[in-house]
Amino acid sequence: METRIKLPVGIESFEEIRKYEYYYVDKTLLIEQVLEEGSKVKLFTRPRRFGKTLNMSMFQCFFEIGCDQSLFDGLRIAEESTLCETYMGKFPVISISLKGIDAADYETARNLMVKVVNEEARRFQFLTESSRLTDTDKMLFGQLLQKEMDDETLFCSLRELTELLRKHYEKQVIVLIDEYDVPLAKANELGYYDEMVRLIRGIFGSALKTNHNLYFAVLTGCLRVAKESIFTGVNNFNTFTITDVDFDEYFGFTDAEVKEMLEEYQLGSSYEDVREWYDGYRFGNVDVYCPWDVICYVNKRRTDPALQPQNYWLNTSGNEVVRHFIEALGDGVTKTEMERLIGGEIVQKEIHEEMTYHDLYADMGNVWSVLFMTGYLTQRGRADGNLYNLVIPNREIRNIFTEQIMKCFRNRRSRTVI
Repeated sequence: METRIKLPVGIESFEEIRKYEYYYVDKTLLIEQVLEEGSKVKLFTRPRRFGKTLNMSMFQCFFEIGCDQSLFDGLRIAEESTLCETYMGKFPVISISLKGIDAADYETARNLMVKVVNEEARRFQFLTESSRLTDTDKMLFGQLLQKEMDDETLFCSLRELTELLRKHYEKQVIVLIDEYDVPLAKANELGYYDEMVRLIRGIFGSALKTNHNLYFAVLTGCLRVAKESIFTGVNNFNTFTITDVDFDEYFGFTDAEVKEMLEEYQLGSSYEDVREWYDGYRFGNVDVYCPWDVICYVNKRRTDPALQPQNYWLNTSGNEVVRHFIEALGDGVTKTEMERLIGGEIVQKEIHEEMTYHDLYADMGNVWSVLFMTGYLTQRGRADGNLYNLVIPNREIRNIFTEQIMKCFRNRRSRTVI
């Protein structure tokens, strides 16, 4: 008899997954590791659709004052009773996502940033009645609710919110910032990068630099942007990328987790197909599958026994980086290497994990790094220094490369005919 456990296709809310009993791959021991690691500001960089947002939602559900502690019943973190007694539900939490800061011009992007601040501030409107805040404090809080906001107020918005929450609760504040680099990527693409860097640097610098109201902060993103560009002066800052062994198993599904899911849905016979299409990513010392792909395939396969694996990640992530890479084939510089990659061979390249968005396509060497960090390529070991053995991780990504190549060639032929 088919299991009745629903699959969380497109659901990134930990509360929703647990409350409505969706299938959940237990990543809660990430909480313990984050607490043990100790740095004040942590940045996790992973490709899109590898569970960053869900983990950030989990953090909020665990730490925030007034949380529903039953959401963690039966999960691995609940076995750490002393940790839960000390930290669960004990902190004010500011949680924002910059995923929606996707605008054609700076003015619109800035307005969207103001709306992000407004929306988060509205969660704390009880501060207007707080006996621990002065009239001046309440006036400052009122400015965070306003649609019209000058740069000084916007730059200091998150810092002032941490200050007001600390005064009210007499507790330091946890700050969560999801997809921090999305506004930078869009700004770089559309020509207002310098303005956006100034805005992000202003907000982050104020909130994260020597802020005694801050207990710790966690940020997630796709790329590790050079510290000097937006994190200037932020001390006790630690970045965990796809090459680091720290936290390597908490973003993406491990082989054991995929096998368990397939057995749960009576799809054990599909294991080899799932492995060929969606496995192959190497984070630190762990091989992982793309969670989005596995969940989408299992969800469709359980009702369609004849369903073959498909490309799911292609429709959720922009392929600008592949387009830039393939355009370079016109000079014949990387054509042989592309053929080797598609043929399943290794290409050895130097990887730079920290750069500004302006650097991304400045030369071909940087494009290799971006392909690696965004999940289009993965590593099969470090050769020497920053040299990595790069491969296409699986059949799905290989299909993306070949489809983009054919599209590029068709476009060139059409331009030639014209």
